[in-house]
Amino acid sequence: MRVQPHEQGALQALNSVLQSIESVRNARALYLLLLAFATSGLLLTMAQAALAREAGLAATLWAGAAFLSLFYCSNAAGLVLMDEARGTEPRLPAEALRDALRCAHRLLLVVLLVLLAAGVLGAAVAGLLVASRWPVVGPVLLGLAVPLAVPAIGLAVLALFTLVGPLAAPAVWAGLGVREVLALLVRQVRRRFAHAMLLSAAVSLLTAAVAGLVSFVVLAGGRAVLALALWVADIELPPERFLAALFGQGFRLTAGAPALSAQMSAALTGAGVVFALGLVVPGVVYLRGLCELFLALRRIDAAIDGHTAPAPAASSAPAPAPAPLPSAPG
Repeated sequence: MRVQPHEQGALQALNSVLQSIESVRNARALYLLLLAFATSGLLLTMAQAALAREAGLAATLWAGAAFLSLFYCSNAAGLVLMDEARGTEPRLPAEALRDALRCAHRLLLVVLLVLLAAGVLGAAVAGLLVASRWPVVGPVLLGLAVPLAVPAIGLAVLALFTLVGPLAAPAVWAGLGVREVLALLVRQVRRRFAHAMLLSAAVSLLTAAVAGLVSFVVLAGGRAVLALALWVADIELPPERFLAALFGQGFRLTAGAPALSAQMSAALTGAGVVFALGLVVPGVVYLRGLCELFLALRRIDAAIDGHTAPAPAASSAPAPAPAPLPSAPG
């Protein structure tokens, strides 16, 4: 049985994942992720407006542009966070965007190939189920298909959500190609699927905890601002609308409704900014956690490969004879 050295064990990997909380101070990654959410949100608004005009083609183009904007800007933030996790100087936002445009498509190719493999698995299970309708061997095939298909499909779905997505993205940010990323995924599934899955769950739990803290801060601060605006400045803001805007729930004025006051419009705009910032902070923590997850698993692989490397083979040539000792002087 292979025993991992203590310095490369699970505790250090978990500690590395917990260190991702420090990413909230990375201004470049925050800026890139805020840019991703802002531009994609604006483009989705344009898509909704096109749908309202029944312009399906324009809505599709706006929605596609929103996806590409979110995808490449978030990958640029991931590149910056990977630099930080490696201990190197993070690249500038413009450089990160340029590099993301050159390499982020690898992630799409990896996801496409994994989905194709999952489709082959689904087709095989569907073929067994269709064959189970045959009169003689059908019940036997169904009895074999159920205990094989249920865990196979369940584990495949679990791997897609907890391993493929969380590990493929930072692998691309680290500079790996498509084949290298696929080989990495296969190696993790074969060697330490449970280990990688639990570390991925730790990243998700840490992100959820940060999101919960951010929600508490926003809610407490929003209620305090409502009270101070009323008591100190005599500005009455509708609590429901204001708190809903703090959590990203927009609203539309119905026909014939009175226009919003200048104070209410400004307050809702500020609430939208708060929502964007509250959305960015957990996102940065999650992306940095994925980088730490990838680096921790790579360190464990390097430690295992180093400890299990074969010793150099002994040479078949005879050893040289020892030099004769000098004779004593006569």
